[in-house]
Amino acid sequence: MSDSEQTSRQVVITGIGVLSPIGIGIDEFWKNLSEGRSGVTRCGLYPGFGAPDGVGGEVVGFTEESARKIYLKEQRKNIKAMCREIQLGVASAGLALQHSGVSLDAIDHERLGVEFGANLMLSDPNILAPGCEACCEDGTTEFEFGRWGQEGIPKMEPLWLLRYLPNMPACHISISSDARGPSNSLTLDEASGNAVLGEAMRIVLRGHADVMITGATGTTLHPIKTLHLALWDDIARTPDAAGARCRPFDRDRSGRVVGEGACSFILEDRAHAERRGAKIWARLLGTGSSCVFSPKGVAGIRAALANAMRSALRDAGLTPDKIGHVNAHGLGTKETDIEEAAAILDVFGSDLGRRVPVTAPKSFMGNSGAGCGTLELVASVIGLSRGLIPHTLNYDTPDPACPLNIVAGQPRETDNRIVLNINVTRAGQASAAIVEVY
Repeated sequence: MSDSEQTSRQVVITGIGVLSPIGIGIDEFWKNLSEGRSGVTRCGLYPGFGAPDGVGGEVVGFTEESARKIYLKEQRKNIKAMCREIQLGVASAGLALQHSGVSLDAIDHERLGVEFGANLMLSDPNILAPGCEACCEDGTTEFEFGRWGQEGIPKMEPLWLLRYLPNMPACHISISSDARGPSNSLTLDEASGNAVLGEAMRIVLRGHADVMITGATGTTLHPIKTLHLALWDDIARTPDAAGARCRPFDRDRSGRVVGEGACSFILEDRAHAERRGAKIWARLLGTGSSCVFSPKGVAGIRAALANAMRSALRDAGLTPDKIGHVNAHGLGTKETDIEEAAAILDVFGSDLGRRVPVTAPKSFMGNSGAGCGTLELVASVIGLSRGLIPHTLNYDTPDPACPLNIVAGQPRETDNRIVLNINVTRAGQASAAIVEVY
């Protein structure tokens, strides 16, 4: 493909599939978001797990049985080989395909690809228990590694490993849709969502696919992952009300809230979408990424976010004043929110950086790890399609260390429908995506 042909291509969003703590499907998601209903509750998915008071953002109503009946009709034989994270991701892709109106009978399957993000997936302790117990002396808890091959492995379920591989969401999505085009999996924790959008966009721009199924799934609402965060003293403990715990940029924030979820987009070459009469929700303008990590093991969150934002702006051919609002990472921890606010001011400048509207959807859902980037972006896509910037929940007292224009109280009307979505990981991996909504 020539440079002029690649330049003339545009990549648009024609389908959305969302499974979140505030709703399954875009209608329920937006209703709860616009009305200020938190999805953070005292959840029962893993009784006794390590989050204070059992508080987290759970996708209520999503069970293996419901997935089998509704969302994964073509995957019923394979569902036993999927942990909950994989099920959420595959289901979100199925919903996005349905929403897009793409006909799998009419499409060229050689030009249908998959680009998907996920966490490193950890086994439920109950799954590992039989094998571990077989490697301990009777009456002791001392694990003997030398016994694992002969005595531990035979106690594990046959499909154990396949249930927890982070490339399996893309595999199952490719199988169910018969996608024979480019396929890839990214495991970048919270940076995954914007990164897969960038890779999928470039595949379409290069002319290697007409349609890409892209998204991310993730969880921190997991017994082992939550235990890690608890040991790092990184989980919110106050206030008592579960729905008020996630407080991005608020002076009284006390930490992150764990959560789960998945969101997929159908990205399509604009000409291809128009030929089939598809509804176009938005155009993907540009993406960027950066990782900053010192030799001493310190993550450079501020620099990584600033680099990713500047890269996305260059990719989109935009200056900061063209951005209508920033959809922030908004983790809710003291240090990360301060670093993020500083990065926004670095890129936008002191004056514009204090005026550009900023929203933080984690306040509604908690942090779903790899799933958070696309889940948060969809809030802006649906909101801007209605001329509204979604608001931040629980922003009651501004923090002088985060001097940003936080959208709070209720959604804010806007004529500028360009959003900059940003995310960053604990290890200093940042990503950004710029989308123009129609």
